Formats: sequence, structure tokens, C-alpha cells
Amino acid sequence: MIRPKPDDRSEAQRERDERIAAEAPLPPPVLEPGAVPLALEAILRGRSGNPFAIAGIVENGLVKPLDPAVRLPEHARVIIVAALGD
Repeated sequence: MIRPKPDDRSEAQRERDERIAAEAPLPPPVLEPGAVPLALEAILRGRSGNPFAIAGIVENGLVKPLDPAVRLPEHARVIIVAALGD
């Protein structure tokens, strides 16, 4: 079992995280009647560059990428898919 680490973010980082979390979610895609379903990556590709998937773990309520080389841009939009842990 992974033990939570203390939240050592600065007050400025904590406020920035809260501000980003409070942003409005993306609206559902506008689809024409009879449109062919597309993968989510294809829908998002026109909005924000090339989407990709990374593995991560939740610590103290924050998602931390498992690969330390992964760097996400500030204000990046993410979709989190999670399995219930034990």
C-alpha cells in the first residue's frame, strides 16, 4: 500500500492548483446529426495539440506521473481514468 506523502507544495502552487481545478470543464463536442463516432483523441486533436496517455498514481489527491521525465504544460487539460484501489 502506498503511504500518502505530506503536501509540501508552496502556498502559491496550492493556490494555482486550486485555480486550475476550478476552471470550467470543456464543453461536449458539437456533433452533426448522423456523425460517425470518433475516438476522443481525434476530437481533442483540433483543440489542444496531440493528446497522449501517461501512467500515474494518486498521492494526496494529486495525480503524479510515474515517468519523472514527463512534463505537462501549465494549464494542460487532462482526462483521468482510474481503477478503484484496494
